[in-house]
Amino acid sequence: MRLSLGPYGLGTAPLAGLFTPVSEEQAEEAMAAAWQAGIRYFDTAPHYGTGLAEERLGRFLRGLPEDAAAEAVVSTKVGRVLVPGRGEEEGFPGRTDLVRVRDYSRDGVLRSLDDSLRRTGLDRFDLVFIHDPDDYWEQAAGQAYPALAELRDQGVIGAIGAGMNQAEMLTRFVRETDLDAVLVAGRYTLLDRSAAEELLPECERRGVAVVAGGVFNSGILAGGTTYDYDTAPPAVLERARELGRICASHGVPLPAAALRFPHRHPAVTTVLIGARSAEEIREDLDLAASAIPEDLWEELEHAG
Repeated sequence: MRLSLGPYGLGTAPLAGLFTPVSEEQAEEAMAAAWQAGIRYFDTAPHYGTGLAEERLGRFLRGLPEDAAAEAVVSTKVGRVLVPGRGEEEGFPGRTDLVRVRDYSRDGVLRSLDDSLRRTGLDRFDLVFIHDPDDYWEQAAGQAYPALAELRDQGVIGAIGAGMNQAEMLTRFVRETDLDAVLVAGRYTLLDRSAAEELLPECERRGVAVVAGGVFNSGILAGGTTYDYDTAPPAVLERARELGRICASHGVPLPAAALRFPHRHPAVTTVLIGARSAEEIREDLDLAASAIPEDLWEELEHAG
């Protein structure tokens, strides 16, 4: 199955206050800017702000004219069920009245999807990812995947994927299950190309759509000092600076190259943009439209 997601989609984790709180108005304006720019694919998850991202996305989509809203393509995730209680922020400050409970069982998947439909107000999801099952392979492959496959066969959901911050287990999912898509975060970027070793070739062979997330590696490729959700080690920071110097020598901003790089592999169908304001959305899309000379790619290839 080849999903029609568009070249760029909007990841909603920042709009739920990843690292820094985001107001309702700011989140609404960001989604409106993405929509106005032609983005129709939106990725969300219960994990993001303990449901806040799903709620905000649902309100935005319900505010669109019905014929326009029908153009939206929405993915959410299963693997974390939200239950009442005093929970941890886990990178999303401000909302701690719910606890994230890891659950990749059949019942957990069904409960998670029911809750996500309620939070978004949608009647179905176009794509559902098994989210971060790093330590839960047996349950994720043995229960979550079959449950989603049954829902896909029934037409209750459109497609199945797995979303992770690693390439190795995603490759195993692609080989051992019938996935439609993978979301690989931070593993096919200018700094980390590990997904190109096995995952991307396997996806290309099997016709599995690849959504590339975390293309700035948590900010270090966009002028920040954070790498993989933590302070960047000095060696990684220096590598990023060297990539920036190479890009500057060709008159190209580093973030522009970072946004465009994943599309150089034929398996990658979509790059997720993670932005927390309308201004950031417009800046990212302007960067993505930058002209990039082929000799820059060649130099970056050797630098990587």
